[in-house]
Amino acid sequence: MLAALRELRAADAPTRGGRTFAYVYDPGLPEVDELAAAAYREFATVNGLDPTVFPSVARLENDVVGAVAAVLGAPGAQGTFTSGGTESILLAVKTARDHARAERGITRPQLVLPSTAHAAFHKAAHYLGVEPVVVPVDPVTFKAVASDVVAAITDRTALVVASAPSYAHGVLDPVAEIAAAAAERGVLCHVDACIGGWFLPFLARAGREVEPFGLTVPGVTSLSVDLHKYGYADKGASVVLYRDAELRRHQYFAHAGWPGYPVVNPTVQGTKSGGLLAQAWAVLRRLGEDGYTELARQIARAAEELVPGLRAVAGIRVLGEPAGSLVAFTVTGPGGDPDLSLVLHVADEMRERGWYLQPQLSFGGLPPNLHLTLTPATVERVGALLADLTDSLASARALEPVVVDPGLAELAAGLDPDALTPDEVAGFLAFAGLGGEGGGGQDGGDGQGDGLPARMAPVLALLDALPPRLKERLLAEFIGSVFRV
Repeated sequence: MLAALRELRAADAPTRGGRTFAYVYDPGLPEVDELAAAAYREFATVNGLDPTVFPSVARLENDVVGAVAAVLGAPGAQGTFTSGGTESILLAVKTARDHARAERGITRPQLVLPSTAHAAFHKAAHYLGVEPVVVPVDPVTFKAVASDVVAAITDRTALVVASAPSYAHGVLDPVAEIAAAAAERGVLCHVDACIGGWFLPFLARAGREVEPFGLTVPGVTSLSVDLHKYGYADKGASVVLYRDAELRRHQYFAHAGWPGYPVVNPTVQGTKSGGLLAQAWAVLRRLGEDGYTELARQIARAAEELVPGLRAVAGIRVLGEPAGSLVAFTVTGPGGDPDLSLVLHVADEMRERGWYLQPQLSFGGLPPNLHLTLTPATVERVGALLADLTDSLASARALEPVVVDPGLAELAAGLDPDALTPDEVAGFLAFAGLGGEGGGGQDGGDGQGDGLPARMAPVLALLDALPPRLKERLLAEFIGSVFRV
């Protein structure tokens, strides 16, 4: 059985070794991975549903949340351990919705967020019946514009969001300005520090300048931080913090209107393994402040080599001023404008050379780009990355540009995504190269998995040209075709 599992893993992007620049966070310390696995095994069968039956769960969670509050909280701060950033964000939005209903009588709540806020906020709004109000960001700095965010606040606003940093471009929003304005209007303010929350404080401790963003900033009322990112715990491990227990209680769900056991759930999940909590607890204690500071220092050194190295490559433009560990860059054509075809070709060329750089499509006037997440494991890889990137860019310029048929784009613009039949969607997916047997066969020819072509540039270029709602419908149908029996 284990051999079969290892064989399945062979087709995956590597999670260790510093060549996958998204999704994984490698401390470059095998002993930390071993500790996390061992701690998980000790608590794998413990059910986190009821801390009165398994009191160890409460002890571990209080330790983990306490450690996070000591770094990012303020006096009186309380929080909850969750399965990841999406759950932390969903809980923060639920808390704001229920707080607005109870304290301000708001029945149709709104969520004000920059266009660069994580998609998880839109997911939470969709699930919870909250209306998202999206505010464009500065097209040069990619940061939220505080005055524009303030202007979007209404009597229905339940929550305002800022990112520390935003995932897409790695820049830090003006948290203090946004939070102060929200406080003036009596509105809650959540800081999405899922990716930076357990990195930026230690970056500051390592001597780099970091703008404050935690609960000590006046007006910040909640914050999310993922320990399975720069906390280097295994997935999923996150914490959502609130300014006090009174605010946090709006997060909880309790139900006594059935004949079974009385239910009270702090999180979306009921039953959950204590293993995830135990491994996060163990890794936090193993690394400690000094360990995290040294790892942050290593990432800073990688960024200090990478960012100037990227800027020295003709045709590459770094987007904004990276706050630390996330870097996004676009590729320009002969006229100096971002070139989607080159961006996507470079991603494919780098993948053929053994690197995964995350393609991000254009949106709302923001350019298509490639996203890199730096970890300690990438420190020794920067030189090799830049060399292969230069070669990949040269190869990309020699390839035919990816062109989307204008007629197809015009046809797509006129389609009603909700009126399409499953067969019509399947046909469109097959044409795009994402249609299972109709799009590259069961394996796509390169072992990437069902329906995935060897080069993704044509597929992503087509997606980039589609209206957002049609794009969403196709993506949902595609993922349904991947998970099939």
